[in-house]
Amino acid sequence: MDKARFLVEAHLREGRPVLELAATHGVHFSWIYRLLERYREEGEGGLEARSRRPHRSPTSTPAALEDEIVLVRKHLQDEGLDAGAQTIRVHLERRHGTAPSVSTIMRVLRRRGMVVYEPRKRPKSSYVRFEAPLPNGCWQTDMTHWALRSGRKVEILNFIDDHSRLCIASVALAVTKTTDVVRVFNEARDIYGTPASVLSDNGAIYTGKYRLGRVLFECELERLHVTFKHSKPNHPQTCGKAERFHQTEKKFLARQDPARTLAQLQAQIDRFVPYYNTVRPHRSLGRKTPLEVYEAKVKAHPITAGNDTHCRIRHDRVDWSGKLTLRYEGKLRHIGMGAPFKGLRVVMLVADAEVRVLSTGGDLLRTLTLDPNLDYHPQTLGWASTMSRHIIR
Repeated sequence: MDKARFLVEAHLREGRPVLELAATHGVHFSWIYRLLERYREEGEGGLEARSRRPHRSPTSTPAALEDEIVLVRKHLQDEGLDAGAQTIRVHLERRHGTAPSVSTIMRVLRRRGMVVYEPRKRPKSSYVRFEAPLPNGCWQTDMTHWALRSGRKVEILNFIDDHSRLCIASVALAVTKTTDVVRVFNEARDIYGTPASVLSDNGAIYTGKYRLGRVLFECELERLHVTFKHSKPNHPQTCGKAERFHQTEKKFLARQDPARTLAQLQAQIDRFVPYYNTVRPHRSLGRKTPLEVYEAKVKAHPITAGNDTHCRIRHDRVDWSGKLTLRYEGKLRHIGMGAPFKGLRVVMLVADAEVRVLSTGGDLLRTLTLDPNLDYHPQTLGWASTMSRHIIR
């Protein structure tokens, strides 16, 4: 038996005074009088526990506003867009000129069962954050994978401005090649200008340094005097802004009808990028849009350097057909040496397009300037037999 029913029974059946019951059981006598009054009016039902919630709350959030908060949340989630309390507040403020606090919106979402609690995340204080001081100070670039409705794997190439998080370019491709990277980069330059530097991972579409050469993208950046920087191997956090953009973009794409073709996928991307750049408030930008931050400051530009000749040494062997191969501007070039040099070990001294081919003993076998329009550079007529006789002697 609960205390309310016990106190009523003790007073009515035993005749015990209300003040005595209150002192014995540690309650206020007025509560016992209220219980007796409710019992006389409602019977046993009047003794049931009742909510202490006030009948009215003048400062509570209006039901219509709560409904609007829920509708904004659902709309953003259905579109695959950020639907946090701060983002909802920005959208409400743009609509009405004013909006409830973030904490109020969070309470509404909790009451409506729309908040899923996540495990404790790594504290922000543990991150070492960097940011380019000006727009175009650094562009981050990376490629990510996606699947069409048929299950066919495709790729999305992205360029992000490090300072403002502006999406410079986002292009769907069947397979990303270094020529695609150069094309997309130059199309972006036509719109936004040339950045002072570019940051990427160590993918083969970006760099050939692990193959002791250079790809076309590296040559293009050098031509434009753009500083090229790379993340450490197996350390994607260095390109964290590009990686985070991948996540935001994929969240949006996952909410759309699966694209059947590359063209449909590109159309979905083209619908997302303007929203991301001009509408979506960005948390790390003080809830400004990337375009607002990008346009707020003067743009950085490349610093023209002095003589940055790319020099390298390559040890190779003339193949069975009398040719050497050398990667230049992202393509393998074939250098004709002639049948007399088949199997000969050589050293190639390369300074940009200038190539000197030497024997291991130091004899100069050939000099040439690589033509970017040619894949095969034949030897001069009669040159091979003359040089081979000279070396044999």
